[in-house]
Amino acid sequence: MSYLALARKWRPLSFADVLGQPHVVKALSHALAQDKLHPAILLTGTRGVGKTTLARIVAKGLNCEKGVRSEGCGECSACAEVDQGRFVDLMEIDAASNTGVDNVRELIDNAQYSPVRGRYKVYLIDEVHMLSKSAFNALLKTLEEPPPHVKFILATTDPQKLPVTVLSRCLQFNLKRLPISLIRDRLAQVLEAEGHSAEVPALAEIARGADGSMRDGLSLLDQALAYSGGEPLKREAMEEMLGTIGRRSLLELLAAVAADDRDRVFELLQKLETQAPDYAALLNALAAYLQQLALLQMFKREDEDQEPELKPLADQLAAEDIQLYYQISVNARRDLPWAPDPRAGFEMAVMRMLAFRLDEGGAATSGGGAPRARASRSAAGASGSAEAEATGPAPAPARPAAAEARSSGSEKTDANGSVESRNWPKLVRGLGLKGLSLQFAMHCAVEREQDGTLILGLDPQYQHLKQDARQAELVGALQAHGVAQQVVIKLDKVGTTPAELADQARRDRQARAEQSIENDPVVIALKREFDATVRPGSVRPLDS
Repeated sequence: MSYLALARKWRPLSFADVLGQPHVVKALSHALAQDKLHPAILLTGTRGVGKTTLARIVAKGLNCEKGVRSEGCGECSACAEVDQGRFVDLMEIDAASNTGVDNVRELIDNAQYSPVRGRYKVYLIDEVHMLSKSAFNALLKTLEEPPPHVKFILATTDPQKLPVTVLSRCLQFNLKRLPISLIRDRLAQVLEAEGHSAEVPALAEIARGADGSMRDGLSLLDQALAYSGGEPLKREAMEEMLGTIGRRSLLELLAAVAADDRDRVFELLQKLETQAPDYAALLNALAAYLQQLALLQMFKREDEDQEPELKPLADQLAAEDIQLYYQISVNARRDLPWAPDPRAGFEMAVMRMLAFRLDEGGAATSGGGAPRARASRSAAGASGSAEAEATGPAPAPARPAAAEARSSGSEKTDANGSVESRNWPKLVRGLGLKGLSLQFAMHCAVEREQDGTLILGLDPQYQHLKQDARQAELVGALQAHGVAQQVVIKLDKVGTTPAELADQARRDRQARAEQSIENDPVVIALKREFDATVRPGSVRPLDS
C-alpha cells in the first residue's frame, strides 16, 4: 500500500477534531442541528487552516443516513464515501482550472437535477476568486436562489477579489491563522501516535515554519521525519532543514547593535555568511523579534513560545530604538529585490541600525562614522550635541599614568580636586564611557563627598540602568581619573543630573530656533499675505 501523507492521514473527520476555529464550528454545527444551513457559505482564510475539511464535514452532516445532524455519524456509507473523497453528491470544483462561463453554466444545468445518493447536492468551489467576471455573473442568480436540494460552499484565500454581489449572497466565515503553540502541540500528538519522538524546540521550529497552517505543519513534519532518518527530531537539524539556522544569531546581533559593539556585529555578520542563510527569511525573523520585543517592553507579558534571550534584550534596548529598527527591517525586506545581492541588503539594514537613532522629537539622526552611544530609555540626554552644550567641550581622553606624572602642577591640582570644582557633567563626558554605561552616569548626580568617598544619587525612574557591569565600569572610570577611592551609588533624586541639563539645553535651543522663525520677515510676510502657519514640530536648530 502506498504511503499516506500525514496531512491526509490526520485530516479532521468531525467538528471536534477541527482546531483553532471555534467560532466557525459553533455556527455551522448549530445550523446543521436545526437543518437551517444557509444555501451559500463562503469560507475564507490562508492555506491549510481547514476550509475544505469543514466543507466535507458539513456535507456529511447534510447527507448522513441517520438524518441531518450537527455532524455525520462517521459509520454509514454516505459518511464513509465523503471521507474517502468519492461521494457522488459532493462535487469539489477547482475554480483555478474551471474559470470560464461555460464551466459555470454546466454546473448550473446539473444543479437542477436531484441528488443521486443523498439529500443534498453540495458544490464545493475551491479558490472561487479565480472565476472570471462573466462566470461570476452567470452564477449570481443560482447562488441567491438555488434549488432546495443544493448547497454551495465557496472557499478562497483571497476574498478581496470576490465581487460584492457574490459576497452579499453568502454567509461568510473567516478562518483564523493557527498559533504556533497550537500547531506545535498537534504535531507532538501526531508524532507520539506515529511512534516517533522530538525535542519541543524542534517542533516549535516546524510550527513556526508552518506559518499558521496546520496542513503545512504536517507536511513539514513528514519532511522532518524523512530528514532525520528515524532519529529523534532535534532543533539544530530542523533549523538546517528549514534554512533558519541563522535565526538564533539574530538576537546576538541585536544585542551587539544595542551595545554599539561594532567588532561583535562584524563578527556575527561573517558567521552568518558561513551558514548560507536565507536573508529574506532573516529579515522577516528580525522584524518578528523586534515586534515581540516591543510587546514585551510595552505590556510586560511573556509568551510561552518566546525565546528566553528576549527578556534581557528588552531591558537593554530603548523603546524608540526598537521602533526604528523594526521600520528599518521591514523596509529592507521590501527593498531586498533591488539590493546588489541578498547579503548586501541584509548587512546594509544592520549598518543602518548602527548609523541612525531617534532624537526626542522622533526624527532619525545620523550616528556618523564613529561609534556613538545608543539612546537611553528616556529621551533625556539622548542628543549628544545638547549634552555638549550643557557640559562644555568634552575633555581629551585620559592620558597614561606616565604622561600624567609629567603634567604640570596646576593639572595635578585639578585632577585631585573635588568633583564640585571639576564640574560633574563635564567630568562625566570625559570619563570615556559609552553606550548604556554613559547613560547610567548621565542620570546620576553628586550628593556629597566625604572622607574620600563620592556619594552619587541615581534618579529612581532610571534604576533599570543600574546593573553591576555598568556600575563597575563607572566606578572604575572615576577611580582611574583620581576622583575618589570609594564610590557609593544610591537610588535617590538628589539634584539636577547631566541628562536633565542636556535636555534643558536642547529645549532652549529649540525654543530659540522657533522664535527665530517666528521673527523672520519672510515668515511674517507669508503669514500676513497667505494666512500661512508654521507646522508644529517642523523647526529644527541648525546644529541639532
